[in-house]
Amino acid sequence: MAFQPGSTHQVTLGKNPERSRDHNRRVVLDVVRRHGSLGRMHIARLTHLTAQAIANIVDELVSENLLMETGRLRSGRGQPPIQFAVNPDGAMTMGIEMASDHMVATVLDLSGQPRSKRITPVRDTSPSQVIAHLRTELEAVRKDFKAPLLGIGVVMPGPFEIEGMTSVGPTTLPGWADIDASSLLSEACGEQVTVENDANAAAVGERLFGAGHSISSFAMIYFGAGLGLGMIQDGTPFRGAFGNAGEIGHVVVAPRGRACPCGQHGCLERYASVYALRERLGEAGIADRDFTDLERLYAERHPVLVEWMGEAAAHLAPMIAMIENILDPETVILGGMLPDAIIDELIEGMGPLPISVASRRARALPRVMRGQTGQYTAALGAAALPLFEVVTPKLETAATE
Repeated sequence: MAFQPGSTHQVTLGKNPERSRDHNRRVVLDVVRRHGSLGRMHIARLTHLTAQAIANIVDELVSENLLMETGRLRSGRGQPPIQFAVNPDGAMTMGIEMASDHMVATVLDLSGQPRSKRITPVRDTSPSQVIAHLRTELEAVRKDFKAPLLGIGVVMPGPFEIEGMTSVGPTTLPGWADIDASSLLSEACGEQVTVENDANAAAVGERLFGAGHSISSFAMIYFGAGLGLGMIQDGTPFRGAFGNAGEIGHVVVAPRGRACPCGQHGCLERYASVYALRERLGEAGIADRDFTDLERLYAERHPVLVEWMGEAAAHLAPMIAMIENILDPETVILGGMLPDAIIDELIEGMGPLPISVASRRARALPRVMRGQTGQYTAALGAAALPLFEVVTPKLETAATE
């Protein structure tokens, strides 16, 4: 899934029958995106498509500005072959993370490089207001970028369509129960909108742009307003049957503990989430609690923050061991809407971690590590969702050099 060119890849094979034309276009775009500049014959060898099929597809993609010529490769005798690469300016995608108190917006070009990132505070996340926010952002993107828009990815806090959890409590979005968010937003914006759980999208963002870019199987604990788990298995997001896999925020870690809006007591989210931290700071009379404020409070070693970090680490440590025993990931990544220094101290405060199947002496990676994409990880993953739909084939693969 990583966008960086490399030497060895799992390449999806093309299908020569004409009925597979759309699939073959995706195969060609995916191969060129992964490998960098390639000639037609090289593309044909990698995809197992005929030379004539590749010639037709490449010419078509060039005419649509999705591929571009990059010159000729000087090698051996004869006419040097023309090389082709993905045209970064040929198209773009837009990603939106809609959280309970802010909106993160990103734009990716066709090569998968971020072109724009910004965070906007919001007060109302009801469907009508989210539509208004999305339309405003879309107008700004269309003004700033002239390339065609392939689609929009929108991520929201999960879980979806679960009685007692969806649209309940301060870490969810009110008014979204029993609403087909993808259809509603697509119709309102006039663009195809893909909706995903924020933790799943965060794992995709970290896989593409952060600490997970070379890790094929990992779990990611995502600090949004609530707490979620995204999972990448063999390079692919694991979503579960209904898109709600990884809802660790509502795992009970303190029986008969603090009441949770979901109806249970002692949920992990009531102790180890950003909202739980802000709740404590509010009780201490600290009104301003955004990302910058948390950085300042950490620098000051504010006692409320220090106490929360200790309690959160104590509850997260056994959860990480549980995740390891169930999923056997290469590592568990922590990231999201917390400053890096706080996440680093949370990780330090967990040790030594409980024994699990990950308790091996020979490890290529630490059991827990901090993500690298910070506040933008879920929005970057959101913007990648429509990109995958256009340039990532979904049939059988073969290893190539």
